[in-house]
Amino acid sequence: MRPFRVYVDTSVLGGCFDAEFSEWSNSLVQDFRLGRFVPVLSDVVAAEVTLAPGPVRDLHDELLRLPAEVVSVSPEALRLVSAYEREGILPPRFRNDMLHIGLATLARVDVLVSWNFRHIVRLDRIRAFNTVNHEHGLGTLNIYSPREVTFYGEE
Repeated sequence: MRPFRVYVDTSVLGGCFDAEFSEWSNSLVQDFRLGRFVPVLSDVVAAEVTLAPGPVRDLHDELLRLPAEVVSVSPEALRLVSAYEREGILPPRFRNDMLHIGLATLARVDVLVSWNFRHIVRLDRIRAFNTVNHEHGLGTLNIYSPREVTFYGEE
């Protein structure tokens, strides 16, 4: 069985260094290191981590050195984000959050992980994003926090 492909947004990387989220974020990173999951990153994450503290940037660099995938913003992703905006799922100032959703959807990942409970990991928003995805002939995007995805160091 192939490993799950997991789109990681920037909040998960930062979560490795935050007392509230570190247990689960670090456990997920360990799952990547052990090859249980394949991290899927994007140029949006890369841009966001340029503003982050050094340890977050270093972790991003480490994940890129693993067997990882990188997805880039494309015209198709921008059209999908415009559709999310037209539906009013999030205000335009949260465009990067919508880009994470669009990129993960188009990459057909198994799951997107995030600690962003206001804009991403929230049932009504997940349903709204997936409604637009289906209207565009795309599949359902599973969205969870790392807490629901990690193996917790199990062997």
